[in-house]
Amino acid sequence: MNLSILSIDGLMMLLRWLHFFFGVMWIGHLYYFNFTQGAFMGEADAAAKSGVLTKLLPRALWWFRWGAMWTFVTGFVYLALKSHLQHVPLNSGWGISILIGALFGISMFLNVWLIIWPKQQVVIKSATQVAAGGAALPEAAASGAAALLASRTNTLFSIPMLFFMGSASHLPAPVTPDSNMSLMWGVVALIWAALQFNAVKGKLGPLATIKGVITSGFVLTAVLYVAVEVCLSL
Repeated sequence: MNLSILSIDGLMMLLRWLHFFFGVMWIGHLYYFNFTQGAFMGEADAAAKSGVLTKLLPRALWWFRWGAMWTFVTGFVYLALKSHLQHVPLNSGWGISILIGALFGISMFLNVWLIIWPKQQVVIKSATQVAAGGAALPEAAASGAAALLASRTNTLFSIPMLFFMGSASHLPAPVTPDSNMSLMWGVVALIWAALQFNAVKGKLGPLATIKGVITSGFVLTAVLYVAVEVCLSL
């Protein structure tokens, strides 16, 4: 008996399934931090905040960052095999949509490991020192603000990321032999670069509130969708 799961299609299915699993773990924690924990911390007393920062946050960040890591790994392997083994070109409608989603997804992954996790380590260390009767680290406030900005940016990015990854199979980019790929990628890259630069050096702006970050995410998705459709048709 030949098991379908042992075929190339079976391997692709396993990778896609694991990509979904780790993605839910990652994005679920991202939304928890931004939609639930943040609101709670704004109303909690000092003792409750200390408990969250010293006991809950380290555990949640472990699942958060490793969910991000394995989402990236499974997605990268899946994309490579899809392109090379199944010969699906990355300049196809499917490829364009999945790569736009991947652009935002990889940015989110890097923000987790290069900004959010290092800055939150400072916050946790400071809170632990305070809980033990010591002084807060002077850089803790700035680290917390930097982690918040990167986290809110990731929440913003997650909305178009999910849209374009989902649309790859159900509403792929309208690519034709005459499509203006250079213009399309130039516009997408410009929008992405401006937002990512703000995540590192900018301010919260409309991302300061939950309503603002969700609204901005849907607006960004609409802008990107229209930009892709228009640019490819020129």
